[in-house]
Amino acid sequence: MKAVENINETLKRLSSNPGFRQRYEEMKREIISHPEIRAFLDEHRGEVTRSMIEKSWMKLYEYISQEKNCSRCKSLDQCMNLMKGYVPELVVHNGNIEIRYKRCQKKILEDERNKTRKLIQSMHMPKSILEASFGDFSLDHPGRLVAYDLAVRFVREYEPGKKMKGLYLYGKFGVGKSYLLGAIANQLADMKQVSSLIVYVPEFFREMKESLGDHSTGEKLEMVKSVPVLMLDDIGAETNSSWTRDEVLGPILQYRMQEDLPTFFTSNFNYEELMYHLTYTQRGEEEKLKAARVLERIKYLAVPVKMEGLNQRA
Repeated sequence: MKAVENINETLKRLSSNPGFRQRYEEMKREIISHPEIRAFLDEHRGEVTRSMIEKSWMKLYEYISQEKNCSRCKSLDQCMNLMKGYVPELVVHNGNIEIRYKRCQKKILEDERNKTRKLIQSMHMPKSILEASFGDFSLDHPGRLVAYDLAVRFVREYEPGKKMKGLYLYGKFGVGKSYLLGAIANQLADMKQVSSLIVYVPEFFREMKESLGDHSTGEKLEMVKSVPVLMLDDIGAETNSSWTRDEVLGPILQYRMQEDLPTFFTSNFNYEELMYHLTYTQRGEEEKLKAARVLERIKYLAVPVKMEGLNQRA
């Protein structure tokens, strides 16, 4: 209470200063003529009184001094607002003009990613992949150029609910397949505010087996099945088993095929080689029909693109 009284006393003292009074009046004119304030007053015409405005100059100033659409914020860490990740909104409540803060799109995406990280540990990828960009993707080979063009087109044309095929990127180790997935995911987040999930398949299958013990298998499976854009990295590098193929991978692909949810893959195998891998389990079982079903779902979901070039990790 004492602090409030001290502030009031300071304001009274300053208001008696001609220079301060002049600047204060100039500030009020700047605020009341600001396009965002004019739009708010027009929207609430007849509801906002002059006395309400007089009591709210500092709130109005706080509102116009902050970003509303994240246009100047390169990342959530570099948010310029008073509350990082939140944008102000003017409202009329109980006869007063108030500011409410809501999450910006970058904050919403970050919260979704954190929620996913807590549940799906195998989504963790190297920092270089999580920070990947189209601008740093090397176009030193025709196959890489084709993959790049298709990736850029996908981001440009993506719309929630639109039927779109992902990519099945295959080729030797280190040619940039995973990096391109990261670039697509980052562009979707920046341009379309769409959350993607990149899952490292061998680790994900191991995690799913372990989750049988704490009964979280179903929850993990549902999240991966329904994410807006799914990216399965290094499929074929896992140890194949009937359970992971038929009870994990198969249902994920079947659901995403039925719901027309974009799905991307990377692999060292082409389709024929992946078919062979899926056919033979670690127990030596040969199950061509079940493997063929999985492969058909992959073909339905993605366009195969062979990536070649120098080893980017060398």
